Amino acid sequence: MKILIDGDACPVKAEAIALGQSHHWPVTIVTSIDHYSPKANLEGVSTVYVDAGPDAADYKIVALAERNDIVITQDYGLASLMINKTEVIHHSGLRYSQENINRLLMQRYQGQQARKAGQKTKGPKAFTAADRRYFSNQLEKLILDLERRQTNDH
Repeated sequence: MKILIDGDACPVKAEAIALGQSHHWPVTIVTSIDHYSPKANLEGVSTVYVDAGPDAADYKIVALAERNDIVITQDYGLASLMINKTEVIHHSGLRYSQENINRLLMQRYQGQQARKAGQKTKGPKAFTAADRRYFSNQLEKLILDLERRQTNDH
């Protein structure tokens, strides 16, 4: 069991790392080489750098993920690939599922179509301390669920 973070634009890396460490889960951040930083070498955290191409981090996460892992991403496409293999959570705390992924993908598509047509669309609201706490609570619940599931499987 490990936590994989789609790291290029993830605003909750610190929270995920802290929870991973407190539960003794390895944490891997997958990010573009464009985001290289010598400060990225945190204890208990591995960083995997991928080429700068589109979806390179997504493909690496798909290759690294295993059953009972947690993937943190805001990329609905990656989430749709992973929900049958792992647990997937958005930085808002939303757990992706078969029940919500098609709606999310459709909303993304409609937003893309509106922008192509010249319509202005709203960006995401500012990420607050309350949002961070909510994410942390949801991630901790997910970790505990998986730990219980693992215990019951053995």
